[in-house]
Amino acid sequence: MKRLAYVVALIGGLLVIGLIAHTGYRAVLNALAIGGWNLLWLLPYHLCPIALDAWGWRLLIVRPDPYRRARWGVLTWIALVREGVGRLLPVASVGGEIAGIRLLILRGVDGATATASVVVEVLISLLSQYLFTAIGVALLIILTQSNETTTQVLIGIALTCPAPIIVLLLLDNAGIFQRLERFAERTLGGRSRLTQLLSGGATLDQEIENVIAHRWRLAKATVWQLLGMVSGSFEVWLALHLLGHPVGVETAVILESVTLTIRHLAFLVPGGLGVQEAGLMVFGQMLGLSNETALALSLIKRGRELVIGIPILLSWQIYEARQLRSGHNGKRADSG
Repeated sequence: MKRLAYVVALIGGLLVIGLIAHTGYRAVLNALAIGGWNLLWLLPYHLCPIALDAWGWRLLIVRPDPYRRARWGVLTWIALVREGVGRLLPVASVGGEIAGIRLLILRGVDGATATASVVVEVLISLLSQYLFTAIGVALLIILTQSNETTTQVLIGIALTCPAPIIVLLLLDNAGIFQRLERFAERTLGGRSRLTQLLSGGATLDQEIENVIAHRWRLAKATVWQLLGMVSGSFEVWLALHLLGHPVGVETAVILESVTLTIRHLAFLVPGGLGVQEAGLMVFGQMLGLSNETALALSLIKRGRELVIGIPILLSWQIYEARQLRSGHNGKRADSG
C-alpha cells in the first residue's frame, strides 16, 4: 500500500511540475513575488480554522474530563498533527485519524472514548463538507450564470447525494461499528493493531451511541466545523489580496470549497498532489483568475502545510519518544 502511495504521489508531483511548466515558471514566480514576505501572515492565521475544528471535536468527548486531558489547546495540537499526517505523509486517508486516536490515548483518554470521538467527528466533517460544498456550488452558479456550468454542477451534486445520507444513517445506527469491527478481524486475521485500538466493537458501539445521544452537541459540532471551513475561506481571500488579485468573499468561499472537495474526492492521492492544482486552475478560470495566480495560490497552501506541518510532526515524534522513555522508566521502577 505504501508503495502505491509513493507511486501516486510521484505522479501527482510530476503533474504539478507539468502544470507549472505549461503555465510558465517565471509567471508563477512573479505572481508569488507580488505577495512577498507578507504571505507569512497566513501561517499564524491557519490556527484559526484548526482551533474552531478542535472546539467542535471537544464537544464530542462527552465523558467527564476532570484532569483536562483533552482540553482545547491539546486537541488543537492533535488536530494539527492529524492534518500534518494526512497531508505530508504517504499514508492512507485515515492515517491522521489513527494518529489522533493514539495521541488521545497517550494523554490518558479511554481508548473507546477517544475512538468514538474521532469516528463521529469524521462523519460530521463529511456532512459539514457536503454542506460547505453546496454553499460553494450555489455561489458558483450565481456568479457564473452559465447553463452548462449549472448542469454539470447539479449532476455532480446528484452523484454525491448518497454521501450525506450514508453519514446520517451511520449516526443513527451505531451498532454497525461492531459489525465493521468483526469484519476487520476476519479480513486482517485476528485482532490487528487497528481493531485492538478500537477497544472492542461492543464498547465502541456504546461510546458512539453515547456521543450520538447528545444531539445538541452534534449540531453544535457541525456548526463549529462549518465555521472552520468558512474561516479557511478568509485564508484564500487574504492570499489572493496579497497576490494583487483581490476577490470577493463569495469567490473565496467557492475556491476553498472546491479545494476541500477535490482533496476529499482524491483521497488516494497523497496531499491531493496535482489534483488540487488542476482543480484550482479550472475553477479559477471560471472565476476570472489567471493560471499563474491559481497555481501561486495552490503553492502558497502547500508551502504553509510544509512550514507548519514539519515542526508539528517533529513535536509529535518528540512527544512519542518522551512517552516511550517514561514507560521504560516506569517498568524499571516496578521491576526494582
